[in-house]
Amino acid sequence: MNESVLFAPAERTWRWWGVLRLALVLLWLLAAAMTWWTAPRKQSYDQARTDVAAGRVTAYQWGDRWDVNSPPRWFDTPALRGSGTLGPLFVWRTSDGRVRWTDTDNFDQVTITGAVDQGSYSGPGAIGIAQDLRAAGLEHRAGTVQPSISVVTWIVPILAVIFLGVVVAGPAPVRGTRWFWFWLIYITPHGLGLLFWLARDHPWSRSAAPAATPGGPERRDRGILGFGVGILATILIGALVLILHEALGDWWVPRPGI
Repeated sequence: MNESVLFAPAERTWRWWGVLRLALVLLWLLAAAMTWWTAPRKQSYDQARTDVAAGRVTAYQWGDRWDVNSPPRWFDTPALRGSGTLGPLFVWRTSDGRVRWTDTDNFDQVTITGAVDQGSYSGPGAIGIAQDLRAAGLEHRAGTVQPSISVVTWIVPILAVIFLGVVVAGPAPVRGTRWFWFWLIYITPHGLGLLFWLARDHPWSRSAAPAATPGGPERRDRGILGFGVGILATILIGALVLILHEALGDWWVPRPGI
């Protein structure tokens, strides 16, 4: 029997798995790029008024604080929270998909014309922008600045379903147990655990070999280790992002509320 006939289907199978691994990395890169592009970036009060006057505001939202207490999961961005009066934070989205925000308590001067209900806003700065919105005919664009449906919203479920399908229903992982990879990928922010899984465990690759001790059974990282590594990674990544934010600025490393 011709051995090349036997091995040809296997070669094609491994090639398809390689394509899927590459597709997962490309999807992660796309989601990461979109998250970075649309992340809220702090701007000046004057820039907010300029964008409103020029009609570049496609959506806007009022709030009083950023929800930055919980660590990000995958590609989450901090949510804007509000209660009571409108402001002092004003967040808006421009036509290129960028999201910007400003603290309306920080302004040089503003003229109050009485065009809006002053009691609905947190202060003169917020009232000034509200007047500009009315003058520009943009009041109807109030709402959530983050679109309800975006590239990221459908990429994350795809990555999660593929990962869970392979780890739970597929062949046993080589370098770690199923629980190890589940906790590590679930806890590690920005979806970085997924890249670590692809790089270390080489799923669906013939080159993946179990780590075995001489004369003993194979050793695999356990679930408790994955949980601990995920927590440690969250702390270290958070510290690194904060350092980069201080060094490079809000444009390159946006951190709303910082």
